[in-house]
Amino acid sequence: MRKPVVALVGRPNVGKSTLFNRLVGKKISIIEDTPGITRDRIYGNVSYKNYKFHLIDTGGIDISNASFNDEIKAQVELAIDEADIVVFIVDGKEGITTNDRVVKEMLKKSNKKIIVAINKIDSKLSKENLYDFYELGFDEYINVSAEQDMGIYDLLDAITLDFNEIEEEKDESIKFSILGRPNVGKSSLVNALLNEERVIVSNISGTTRDAVDMPFKYHDENFTVIDTAGMRKKGKIYENVEKYSLLRSLKAIDRSDVCVLVINAEEGIIEHDKHIASYILDAGKPVVIVVNKWDIIEDKDKQMKEFIKKIRNNFQFMTYAPIVFLSALTKKRIHTLMPEIIKVYKNSRREVKTSLINNVIMDAYTLNIPPSYKGKRLKIYFTSQVSVCPPTFNIQVNSKGLVHFSYERYLENKIRESFDFEGTPIVIQFKNKGEEEL
Repeated sequence: MRKPVVALVGRPNVGKSTLFNRLVGKKISIIEDTPGITRDRIYGNVSYKNYKFHLIDTGGIDISNASFNDEIKAQVELAIDEADIVVFIVDGKEGITTNDRVVKEMLKKSNKKIIVAINKIDSKLSKENLYDFYELGFDEYINVSAEQDMGIYDLLDAITLDFNEIEEEKDESIKFSILGRPNVGKSSLVNALLNEERVIVSNISGTTRDAVDMPFKYHDENFTVIDTAGMRKKGKIYENVEKYSLLRSLKAIDRSDVCVLVINAEEGIIEHDKHIASYILDAGKPVVIVVNKWDIIEDKDKQMKEFIKKIRNNFQFMTYAPIVFLSALTKKRIHTLMPEIIKVYKNSRREVKTSLINNVIMDAYTLNIPPSYKGKRLKIYFTSQVSVCPPTFNIQVNSKGLVHFSYERYLENKIRESFDFEGTPIVIQFKNKGEEEL
């Protein structure tokens, strides 16, 4: 099931960012300390009970060269376009303002589920203003204080109430998305792939809200390529907001079995590329890195070695990703991409027998017994694979607090040496012996 998208909207200074941080909690910094990752804080993933959803803080979207009101309208427009549910935040301390009414008028026309969160209800003034907000005419109002952590669970209950009704995709094909910042050649790559001899393009081109889906057959197998560049938005709002393309990428990543990250050989690697890569990693998806526009590079052998080195340095958190060099324009080396996509797709679904993974981990442990810490030493008892996509392993230990990240990395490397997990992240979960499965 795809993850629903929830947007926080409202005029400035009503506490959008505080509420965003409260809802997302500490999960936003899961991989912040990993080298090569730059985190953009206006998007987060929220887990609540058995639900997961994307959260957008539109207050973090700034529209350059726009007047104050235009900026608010642009943010609301983005939220309406992209979100399944909109949380309209108002300031209980200040009461209703003209800008609140501007936001209200836009939301009323949206036909989206709207929840009004009356923030700052911990102040005395808010109690006087509370009922004024009902004149906005929405069905659902939740009193919260993002600062004091009040009413947050009520808000989460309201947000997740209708999640089961959000449509689920029934498509059985292998889906992969073409991701990258603007002008790296995403659409050209899609066209080159679909025009390859062995590819049979379906007559049905399904268009979703998120991107353009194009089904095709390759070696008698059904695939769908998700072209994130395929959906053109009208108006300067979308052209000026680079973060909008990140959001579109985020949603495409969720729907993909494999992600193809496209980098422009001419311009090299920039921060935006790392942003997208970090979201692929967050989602636990297998990935192929494509260096496009390879036709313009002169000393190809020398440049290829240098480019691989640059990619490994810049994406230190993704050293398992295969790298493909091609030109979408001339179709040179285009035939090398589909086999890599199929390979990483299969690797993300690889299951390892318990006896084999146990042997690998116990051998690794015997070969490199971790040092003791405060008189205690890590002991490993048992390892098993508990899921795929990404491959996830539970390792039973005497105390998971004794696991150093460098030792975890060592065990991951031993797993990768023994089994082909190229292209896919793998997850290792340490459990204290006897600890209940979640």
